[in-house]
Amino acid sequence: MKYALGPVLYYWPKTETEAFYHAAKDSEADIIYMGETVCTKRREMKVPNWLDLAKQIALTGKQVVLSTLALLEAPSELNDLRQLVNNGDFLIEANDLAAINIAHDNKLPFVAGPAINCYNALTLKLLQKQGMIRWCMPVELSRDWLVNILNQFASLNIERMFEVEVFSYGYLPLAYSARCFTARSEDRPKDKCETCCIKYPIGREVFSQEQQKVFVLNGIQTQSGYCYNLGNNLKDMKGLVDIVRISPLGRETLDIVKQFKTNEDGLNPLHIEHKRDCNGYWNGIAGLELTQ
Repeated sequence: MKYALGPVLYYWPKTETEAFYHAAKDSEADIIYMGETVCTKRREMKVPNWLDLAKQIALTGKQVVLSTLALLEAPSELNDLRQLVNNGDFLIEANDLAAINIAHDNKLPFVAGPAINCYNALTLKLLQKQGMIRWCMPVELSRDWLVNILNQFASLNIERMFEVEVFSYGYLPLAYSARCFTARSEDRPKDKCETCCIKYPIGREVFSQEQQKVFVLNGIQTQSGYCYNLGNNLKDMKGLVDIVRISPLGRETLDIVKQFKTNEDGLNPLHIEHKRDCNGYWNGIAGLELTQ
C-alpha cells in the first residue's frame, strides 16, 4: 500500500502551511495532496502559491495532487478551479462535479475525492469513463461496502482501471453547507467573518449536554468529534485498498504516517482511545464507535 497526506482541511497562516509541506518532503508519505478544499475566503495561499509549492515538493519524487473546493458558490471560484485543473503539471483531486467536468472537457485524468457522492459500481464506471484514475471512498462507507462495490465490477464484467484510496486518519469531513458554522459560533455573519477560522487550527469543538465531543466545526464543513483512526485496521485493507489517506492535524501527523507503515501487518498496534478515536464506519457500525 501507498500512504498519502490529504489536503490540510483547516485555515493555517501561509508561513505555517508552507512549513508543514516542507517538513512533509522528508516524511514517509508517498503522495501529498495540497490546496484549499473548504472555503474560498481562505486566501493566505493563492493558486500561484499552491503551484509554486507543488513544484518544490515534486522535486523530492513524491506525487503531488492539487485538491479543489468541495462547494463552489460563485463564478470567480470557477476561474480558480480552471487554473488548478489546467495547471499543466499535476494531477487534481476533484471534490465537486464542476472539477470533473472541466477535467473531462480537457481530457485530463483526476482523483475523485471523498466529497464526491459515489456509492455503486455503475457510478464508478461513469467516473472512470470520464477520466478518474483514483477513487477516495466516501468516509461513511464500510469495508463490506467496498468489497461489495468491487464485486459488482467483477459481476458486471467491468475492468477496474482506478486505484482505491481510503480516508484513514483525521476528523472526518461529514457535511458542507453554504452557511459558515465557525462564523456563526462567534456571532458573525458569513460575509463579515474576518476568516475567524484561522484561530482554530484543528477546528472548533462542539460538545453535547453530556459533554461528549460530537462535532468539530471547520468553517462551512462539519467534521466528526472523534478522530478517525484506522491504524489498527490496515490488515483488513490488503487486497482492497491501494492508498491510505492521513489527514493533517499538524506536524505531528507526519509521525502518524510512519506509525501506520510500521503497523501494516498488525505487528505494532497503535494506541487508540475511546472518546478520542473512532473507526466505526469502516467496521459497519455507528461512526463514533471504536472497535479494537
